[in-house]
Amino acid sequence: MADRPSAVLERYPLSRLTTVGTGGPARYFARATSLDDLAACLAWAASSGIVVRTVGLGSNLLPADEGFDGLVLRLEKGLAGTVVEGDVVTCGGGASLAAVVRKATDAGLAGVEFGCAIPGTIGGAVRMNAGAYGQELRGILLDATVISAVGSRTADASGLDLRYRRSNVTDSEVVAGARLRLVASDTTTVRAAIRLLHGRRSAAQPRKVRTFGSVFKNPPGERTSGQLLEACGLKGYAVGGARISPVHANFIENVAAATSADVIALMREARRRVRDEHGIDLEHEVELLGAIALDDAT
Repeated sequence: MADRPSAVLERYPLSRLTTVGTGGPARYFARATSLDDLAACLAWAASSGIVVRTVGLGSNLLPADEGFDGLVLRLEKGLAGTVVEGDVVTCGGGASLAAVVRKATDAGLAGVEFGCAIPGTIGGAVRMNAGAYGQELRGILLDATVISAVGSRTADASGLDLRYRRSNVTDSEVVAGARLRLVASDTTTVRAAIRLLHGRRSAAQPRKVRTFGSVFKNPPGERTSGQLLEACGLKGYAVGGARISPVHANFIENVAAATSADVIALMREARRRVRDEHGIDLEHEVELLGAIALDDAT
């Protein structure tokens, strides 16, 4: 059995790692700042039979109130940098999309502007093929390096099987880095496009409240999940300290010391109403961590 790395902490509150601010403690937590750190944590977890999950900015994560009986990793410092060389941007898995957009813009590169509307990391964006405003990460991904306890692989969008909010990256793997292929552009033009997207996001999504990203994936058809939920009269519907946003029905807000159980109750009710009234089964987009019983909301 490998020795437990000194960076590994015990009983770390997951509510500190999520934008919605709910959830119990992780049994173990570590900030990996280099590939050596990451490899040591993964080797120790594998030799100890401990389940591993990676957390980015926690903007699309709902941990169980009981916590998570495993190791939660967060990539920082050396695994969160961004370097621009020509039209290629090399990013650590922990790099925020906002930072990548800034670096690309300063270098006069276009193509990743949609990332300004996604409060997450490159690692999470690869794993979920993140997208906004009609664009997705797979459209600009050159390749990504994925590491597990048994080795690493580097693959392009096809090799990672990127599709709508999915990839073949498993829970036991960590996206350590990625390279994006962008196109040369005028910095002023790029900044104008970003301001426009920021404006659209501010007008359409909740602000200055604890929440996470979209709760449900958009189903096939012309109507989005938000439109279906709004049609069911769910804007402002609350359970405990959580409510469906009165601004955008596909967001859930923590307005009064909500628990993850409150959020799950809202998800169940939202999915039930859309199924009953529109005959559509919504699939959740938010990532679940720990023993969360969604019942018919899975």
